[in-house]
Amino acid sequence: MTNVFLRRKIANRIFNGHPWIFANEVERVEGDATPGSIVDVFYGDGKFCGRGYINPKSQILVRLLTRDKKEVIDEQFFFNRLAGAWAYRQKIGYTENCRLIFGEADEMPALIIDKFNDYFVLQTLSLGMEVWKPAIVKALQQIFNPKGIYERNDVPVRELEGLAQQKGFLSAPFDTSIIINENGLKFHVDIENGQKTGYFLDQQDNRRAIQHIVKGADVLGAFTYTGTFEIHAAHYGAKSVLGLDISENAVAQANRNAVLNGLENIVHFEAMNAFDVLKVWAKEGRQYDVVMLDPPAFTKSRESIQKAITGYKEINLRGMKLIKNGGFLVTSSCTNLVQPDLFLQTIEMAAKDARKKIKQVVFNAQASDHPIVWGMENTNYLKFLIVEVSDK
Repeated sequence: MTNVFLRRKIANRIFNGHPWIFANEVERVEGDATPGSIVDVFYGDGKFCGRGYINPKSQILVRLLTRDKKEVIDEQFFFNRLAGAWAYRQKIGYTENCRLIFGEADEMPALIIDKFNDYFVLQTLSLGMEVWKPAIVKALQQIFNPKGIYERNDVPVRELEGLAQQKGFLSAPFDTSIIINENGLKFHVDIENGQKTGYFLDQQDNRRAIQHIVKGADVLGAFTYTGTFEIHAAHYGAKSVLGLDISENAVAQANRNAVLNGLENIVHFEAMNAFDVLKVWAKEGRQYDVVMLDPPAFTKSRESIQKAITGYKEINLRGMKLIKNGGFLVTSSCTNLVQPDLFLQTIEMAAKDARKKIKQVVFNAQASDHPIVWGMENTNYLKFLIVEVSDK
């Protein structure tokens, strides 16, 4: 076994359970550091820290899989991890569609697995997980006997690990256009070409949170993607719903989802640049009872956080100006680099600049099948907020 020895002065996050060990936190490596191989990690005083996989090509030199010295990393290890994650989801009520493995939160760093009923979509985002992909696929087949497994490894982060981007079947081929059920509604999921793994499961609980505020309301949704929030709004009794997204393909799928649920007379979608439209419509004096904003992540690096904050503030300010007195703003941020306190401060600044008073109705994180582990900021990434907006 190759041994990795940490410097005496390292970040507290390692002591507190975070699995990432950066190259500059390592004093020395004894043995062959074959990329993707399993190594033992020791603290500077020689005490056992954990066992994980190494990649000298990555800034994150080692990602720990276990802190138990007796635990062997083999096929059975991955079977046990997946079985344990599935048992947890069942206990908390996520059985049909869920994030089965949420990376570090499930002690499986750089592994994502989404379950869409009997179909699974997998992402191995590091070399260490790529090495064990056959074992992971075998475990999925043993535990679930699925109708299909697909990999969506067409993500740039793999290149930081020296891996190529790729996607394709990890089981016998199947029709990658499927339909799932969520909150009594049906949605098309494009496993092969949709964003991320094909569908955003992390908002499934938050989509239920709008049911009371949208009854009888005129609703505007921006950055709708495939229209899940807007279709929920129509289902929950909105009078009219308009959804905007810059992607023609997303809008086409959103309109298909509306038809699938028999709601096409209440909700419709248009391909527009929401940034521009919100500003123009506010000047024109358009007003809605509810405005919903679910933008993509505005930053993926700490260097551009301020730019992201400016973007979030601007779209929320524009959104508030479109809301009738006493109406509601539904807004989200999906980047872990903007932590909850900073997000709330940004909304508060937007309200002040828009000369609006706001009252918090709901403030949630992602659905519970994406567990938050305290001390791991990257697991606490989604902010979902509903506020009542009134004139000063």
